[in-house]
Amino acid sequence: MSTKDWIEKDFYKVLGVSKDAKPEEIKKAYRKLARDNHPDQNPGNPAAEQRFKDVSEANDVLSHTEKRKEYDEARRLFGGGGFRFPGSNGGGRGQGGPSMEDLFRNAGGAAGDAGLGDLFGGLFGQNGQTRTRTSTTRGPRRGSDVEGEVTVDFTDSIQGVTVPMQMVSDAACDACHGTGAKAGTVPKVCPTCEGSGMQTSAAGGVFAVTEPCRDCRGRGMVVEDPCPICHGSGRARSTRTMQVRIPAGVTDGQRIRLKGKGGAGENGGAAGDLYVVVHVSQHAIFGRKADNLTLTAPVTFNEAALGAEIEVPTLDGGPVKLRVPQGTPNGRTFRVRGKGVTKRDGGKGDLLVTVEVVVPQSLNEQAREALTSYGEAVGAGNPRARLFARTT
Repeated sequence: MSTKDWIEKDFYKVLGVSKDAKPEEIKKAYRKLARDNHPDQNPGNPAAEQRFKDVSEANDVLSHTEKRKEYDEARRLFGGGGFRFPGSNGGGRGQGGPSMEDLFRNAGGAAGDAGLGDLFGGLFGQNGQTRTRTSTTRGPRRGSDVEGEVTVDFTDSIQGVTVPMQMVSDAACDACHGTGAKAGTVPKVCPTCEGSGMQTSAAGGVFAVTEPCRDCRGRGMVVEDPCPICHGSGRARSTRTMQVRIPAGVTDGQRIRLKGKGGAGENGGAAGDLYVVVHVSQHAIFGRKADNLTLTAPVTFNEAALGAEIEVPTLDGGPVKLRVPQGTPNGRTFRVRGKGVTKRDGGKGDLLVTVEVVVPQSLNEQAREALTSYGEAVGAGNPRARLFARTT
């Protein structure tokens, strides 16, 4: 993501949230927009694809506390045009003047890695002393973090699965290999700043101001013949499909971090990370409670009253036998050990089976007489009598 987006784009507006939105609001808004505009859901729709890229950029900044803090501060300082550089128009790129992207790039690396203190440390000297930049080369920049979503079946979430995932990230331009110069040409060291990317000028008062070089816009290099693909930026959007391993036991909504699988770095910088939000589809009969699987098993009145040995299905194999004791009430839960979810330590949770007594919908004459005889033989009386006794 170009750092000038921190100034020129309103990420809050992109996600449709307020500037004081809580992290969970931002997360919820991003998930909905990313799901609605994902390229897999909108094949051949360039508008939806661009929208997906925009919300991914916005979430990359607003979902990280430090990045969001720096973004808010940068917007407050520069977004309103309250600070101007010679030859620029407010926060944008003026004729011959440095852009916001160039300012941040030369004030300490990627905006996500350097704080605003580094920015002002490069602009103003301390105790009347001018602070200059002596490096003649741009340092390494870490690649951006990328976040995506996948939906897996319930069974796959329990057992683990590898799924293909389309990833959109910022990478070096394939045409110029990140130099920003047209193929067959190379950037030249800026003669004005001699490759430092900064200029020092008197601002009046007791201090001098160090600002990005106007000729190279703070890059230290001059591109005389820009790359026609990236227009001299050296960066481009990259879309690729990669295989992502979803570990066994993942829960619905869990966020998995894959280190070094995000956007590519610049100048030898490390790649960013890939964050995958997993959504789990519901199962027809099984549910989940922590590391245990749940199942509701119907039993007949006779089985519950007289006791029985029944069979119940498991998720990872054949059926298992379960002993239902005599006089089992409706809603009682039994535990089948080791037939649940794989735990972090390699162990397994249990299968929790809740019995549900099935009441016949219709009875023939013989069954009706048998139940009537049963009631007379048991002589249980009125089981609701205690309810009335407690109301007096």
